[in-house]
Amino acid sequence: MPSQRVAFGTSGHRGSAFNNAFNEDHILAITQAICLYRASQGTDGPLFIGKDTHALSEPALVSAIEVLAANGVETMIDDHEGYTPTPVISHAILGYNHKRTSGLADGIVITPSHNPPPDGGFKYNPANGGPADTDATGWIEKTANDFIKAKLKGVKRMPYEQALKAACIHRHDYVTPYVKDLDKVVDLEAIRVAGVKIGIDPLGGAAVHFWAPIIERYKIDATVVNPAVDPTFRFMTADWDGKIRMDCSSPYAMKSLVAMRKKFDIAFANDTDADRHGIVAGSFGLMNPNHYLATMIAYLFENRPKWKKSSAVGKTVVSSGIIDRVAGKIGRKLVEVPVGFKWFVDGLIDGSFGFGGEESAGASFLRRDGTVWTTDKDGLIPGLLAAEITAKTGRDPAENFAKLTKKLGTPFYERIDAPATGEQKAILKKLSPEQVQAKELAGEPITAIFDKAPGNKAAIGGIKVVTENGWFAARPSGTEDVYKIYAESFRSEKHLHAIQEEAQALIGQTFASIKPA
Repeated sequence: MPSQRVAFGTSGHRGSAFNNAFNEDHILAITQAICLYRASQGTDGPLFIGKDTHALSEPALVSAIEVLAANGVETMIDDHEGYTPTPVISHAILGYNHKRTSGLADGIVITPSHNPPPDGGFKYNPANGGPADTDATGWIEKTANDFIKAKLKGVKRMPYEQALKAACIHRHDYVTPYVKDLDKVVDLEAIRVAGVKIGIDPLGGAAVHFWAPIIERYKIDATVVNPAVDPTFRFMTADWDGKIRMDCSSPYAMKSLVAMRKKFDIAFANDTDADRHGIVAGSFGLMNPNHYLATMIAYLFENRPKWKKSSAVGKTVVSSGIIDRVAGKIGRKLVEVPVGFKWFVDGLIDGSFGFGGEESAGASFLRRDGTVWTTDKDGLIPGLLAAEITAKTGRDPAENFAKLTKKLGTPFYERIDAPATGEQKAILKKLSPEQVQAKELAGEPITAIFDKAPGNKAAIGGIKVVTENGWFAARPSGTEDVYKIYAESFRSEKHLHAIQEEAQALIGQTFASIKPA
């Protein structure tokens, strides 16, 4: 069945064992495909592998090690059989590859991100440390499905106990190098001196055992409010639809930490693989992800004197327009790219991006000296930066954002879903500006319509329509019979709703006027 095939996108393969979308065959086939892919690329250094706290992650790690050992891949597993966040794998790859031109490392992270407890996930980071590009993921997906079709013929494997004793399997300390480097990206001494009171909720995820060493090393006043690890995640409050998700940007999933906000100057959480952040300001509560991205950008570019003057602000096309206004205010180039953190990788490596951020609460930024930190999203450093912002400015991030909006305007932003058939989603994905007939949107002249990101001319997989005080973008969902409408107004909530209504009508008219191919 199509739903049981390997679907290996930028975020890897995800699924549930209950519907045969994530099982042993998937892991064996994908791992063998990765072994072949890295060999084809000449990547013959160590492979750094980590897992999160989902129930399926441990058995998936076992299966992966069996294949990696049988293929003779030099593999680095956690020395305490612990959990490893996505950014820590990226940091390890970049650290190993620094100044190397051969024998390069890559990595695997076993995680379905913030997905519900029954899900599993498996993703690959090549030698640049970031999410794999579409060429890599397409090759791995096809090869893995070929192995499954052939009933795993060609997949090398050895028993787990034997694999652990193989000369190519090595125990590795993931915690110390990452923790030791943190003060090179965030001013932890300023946080300590100011006595900022911090609350941290790992949401039962992979960062859980990193915080104690961080607190101890840097002597910051931080408390881990819930150190529990439980694969049922029974301590989580339910998300908007009653499901359990470790989504640190959801007000539903973050209820417990928000309820504690008066106990701390700043509090924050991460999702299960710690590549996303949720910021709870003592003065306000849970910040909108876009609002915090803008706050970070405004602060970082004015408080990192060693960053190059040419380093740009990177954002996705569906992130808030407040970021555009902040970039203009601080005199930095703005580079708008399609959805997906892979578009920021090269710029973070060479410093042409100082910051890369997504509307879904994912970001990374350069070290204080202007060199690369990670090329995948890091949820830990935005949380610690919130404490630095509080320490250095005397205001928490929400208060800093309020100050920004007085000068730049207040954004009203929301994402909604609308129903669409498979045929309609295919139309939307290939829609061109010439096919959109509208001249006005919510009472304002349309100033731009584009299907390619202004920053790199790559297809956005949909359409974006812009006016002076608002915009919307429409993109098909890859997993459901809906399309997503991202919309924003700088006038009012009422104007936002008008944009949303007219966007749905405009897309509906477009569906009606175009015959499916």
